[in-house]
This record gives sequence, C-alpha cells and structure tokens, in this order.
Amino acid sequence: MEHKAFAGTAPSLIKLGACLLYELLTLIAIVFVSAGLFLWLFGDASYGFKRLLLQLYLWGVIGAYFVWCWLKSGQTLAMQAWKIKLLDQHNQLLSLKVAVLRYALASMSFMLCGIGFLWAIIDKERLFLHDRLLQCRLVLPSVDVTQHS
Repeated sequence: MEHKAFAGTAPSLIKLGACLLYELLTLIAIVFVSAGLFLWLFGDASYGFKRLLLQLYLWGVIGAYFVWCWLKSGQTLAMQAWKIKLLDQHNQLLSLKVAVLRYALASMSFMLCGIGFLWAIIDKERLFLHDRLLQCRLVLPSVDVTQHS
C-alpha cells in the first residue's frame, strides 16, 4: 500500500487565476465534445425540455470530470500543469462526498458571479469560499514522501 504526504504553500492569486484560465480551455473542449455527442444522439436542443436536459447533462459531465480528477490524484489537467494539488485538512485526497459537495458549492458560486472564487482575494490563506467551508485547500506540494508498507 502506498501512502503519500504532501506539505506545501498556498498558490499565489496569479497562479490560481492562470490555473482557472487553463481549466476554462479544458472545459471548452469537454463541453464541445459532450454537446456534440448529445446533439448527434438527440437532435436540436435549442429550446424546451431538450435544452434543459442538455444543460443538466453538461453540468453532470463537467462534474464527473472534476470529481474523478480530485478523487484520482487531487489534480485536474490544469492543476497538473501549474503543480497545484487539492487536499483535505489531513493532507489526503478528498472523499467522494467532499468532492461532490465541492463541485456543487463551486457551481453555486459560479452562478452567483463567482463570489466564492473572489473570496480568495480576501482570505488570508487564499482559499476559495467552498474550500474554506469544506476544510480543504489547494497547495503547491513542496514535499512528496512515498512510503511502501
């Protein structure tokens, strides 16, 4: 069994912003492919129930991407590029429950003009509001210690 302990500092606001921009590019690609598949299978979704279904489907696909990445390695593609890792208060990867809650809270924050993301500007530890509430944090790992038992 492999145990990893990470200790690190919070990323700067500039690094967080750059990571968010990179994340946006990744999400554009995911949404483009996913919407194309949906439209190919179900046809026009410009209005009515199909439009709502498409929106819910895309929200679910994006959520699956984030939750899977956070559970698997604590890093999305953008977070890997910027060497940022998501950990809980015990320096462990998130549980499924916390990862899903984080996605839901981040989604609500996004719908409220990004207020939870802007929270990092005033937070002394540069935590997003959803990370503050869920007791998790983004770190720049400075130590990667691997022990084999």
